[in-house]
Amino acid sequence: MDLKLSEAARETAAHTDRDPFLAALGERTRALRARRGLTRKGLAKAAEVSERHLANVEMGVGNASIQFLRQVAQALNCTLAELVGDETASSPEWLMIREILRGRSEPELAQARGSLAAMFGAPASQAARRQRVALIGLRGAGKSTLGRLLADTWMVPFVELNRQIETVAGCSLSEIHSLYGPAAYRRYETRALEDTIQRCPRAVIATPGGIVSEPATFNLLLAHCYTVWVRATAEEHMSRVLAQGDTRPMSGNAEAMNDLRRILDSRAAFYSKADEVFDTSGKSMEEAFAGLQQQLGRTVNMTG
Repeated sequence: MDLKLSEAARETAAHTDRDPFLAALGERTRALRARRGLTRKGLAKAAEVSERHLANVEMGVGNASIQFLRQVAQALNCTLAELVGDETASSPEWLMIREILRGRSEPELAQARGSLAAMFGAPASQAARRQRVALIGLRGAGKSTLGRLLADTWMVPFVELNRQIETVAGCSLSEIHSLYGPAAYRRYETRALEDTIQRCPRAVIATPGGIVSEPATFNLLLAHCYTVWVRATAEEHMSRVLAQGDTRPMSGNAEAMNDLRRILDSRAAFYSKADEVFDTSGKSMEEAFAGLQQQLGRTVNMTG
């Protein structure tokens, strides 16, 4: 008992005495990992680093080497500067832009992003956007089922973007991740979305849950599609995935629900950039479809 108390005391002291920089590094690492939907074990494997050392870094008590951080950054598909917290220090212009935007409200930042997109991104017209509906949100929200039903009702193509990614890559999603890694998957995701936008002026698209993890791809989606965040509680997300026969979320992970909540929390600010939000919590699929169809009927034009 004394030994256990001593160990607990040491752990408490370690967290209390954490270096502020290492603590912030740990928080950023956890946030980036959650945003990309990776477990700690999954990130350690992708980065080819020790899971125990990664855990120490995330807790703010591990002094990581540059090579360690470089490998983690590559696995997270972010820059080393972003990981250590200085993503806008690459040029004087970046620094000046950052100062202009510092302290602005969310509506002001959204207005600035829209202006920059219009200046550099060549977005589609509002009328064209409203004929291409994209459903975003975490796996288990009902995107695929609702998307097919909407596409059938409107008599337009339905695109499951994950299947399009497999077509572009010439192999399955699991093979993309195992053979080429998460960075390659994100590149295929962008190419698949570009191809879909070019081929389908009218369509309903069900997107992967992590599409918001790559800002360039998400900007492309927002510019060319009318987006709907299909939302549900963490508990419903988990139960629906398990009901589909996929036990991977619970496999060997006692904190699966906590991980799921972290992913939702870290992505919510990005999902909320959608044109509309539709909550499927507590609804049967029939109720959800009727409600979504009615909601979109006021804003979406699928008349061709």
